[in-house]
Amino acid sequence: MTTSAYRLTDPLSPYIALKRHFALVVQMAKRDVAGRYRGSFAGLFWSFFNPLLMLVIYTFVFGVIFKAHWPGQTTGQLAFAAILFAGLNINTLFTECANRATTLIIENTNYVKRVVFPLETLSWSVLGAALFHLLISTIALLIIELIAKGSIPWTVVFFPIVIAVFLPFVAGTIWLLASFGVFLRDLKQAIMIVTTALMFLAPIMYPMTTIPARFRILMYLNPLTVISLASQDVLVFGRPPVWHHLGFYALVSCLFAWAAFVWFEKTRKGFADVV
Repeated sequence: MTTSAYRLTDPLSPYIALKRHFALVVQMAKRDVAGRYRGSFAGLFWSFFNPLLMLVIYTFVFGVIFKAHWPGQTTGQLAFAAILFAGLNINTLFTECANRATTLIIENTNYVKRVVFPLETLSWSVLGAALFHLLISTIALLIIELIAKGSIPWTVVFFPIVIAVFLPFVAGTIWLLASFGVFLRDLKQAIMIVTTALMFLAPIMYPMTTIPARFRILMYLNPLTVISLASQDVLVFGRPPVWHHLGFYALVSCLFAWAAFVWFEKTRKGFADVV
């Protein structure tokens, strides 16, 4: 599919691309997930094990050693783990997509050579695979909550909205990094540092109240902050997200996705010459 297939002046063009090739995106996402665990003895069990292992480590370090505590937190490390997990799942989704994006085109050079292949769908397929892992991790989180508190908050129904607001930003990040990754081969190492920094600079492993008041506004420059807080609110604390924060984030997220999609479509002409 060539660039002319989309009206790039249309802010809906990224989603038109998804709708047009939805079946292909689903197929590629399934293949991605299956291929990742092909030949593995434990198979999809690793989808549970990896986030749970990191959760245990972070809970021990921040909850036991540093004794981090959320205001109003239910007593017990399991309750702390649930709060931590709600934020870490958001970080994991973003980190997985960002790190994979830097080599996305390089690893799919066979598609680049095919003029009619819709390269823009690679972003959505990566995001689809990451969403599968988020689903598994969220189920694990809800199980932890049932064990720790005996119930799941009704506000969990807002979680799909929180993720829907986040998805355009993540898709835009993939398009942007995938394009730059073709021309800047050191980008992968740089992005690994950036994603680690974003995790520690977001209120994921510590409450926002521990940040001096004059610096809290700066935390919202981190693209993970609003979504992590909203995730903790709806999945753990049982309260709706801060809607005006989420609304503003949705606007910025969609504009960013549109700009990144346009950039990707404009630069894809040079991919074949480089790869």
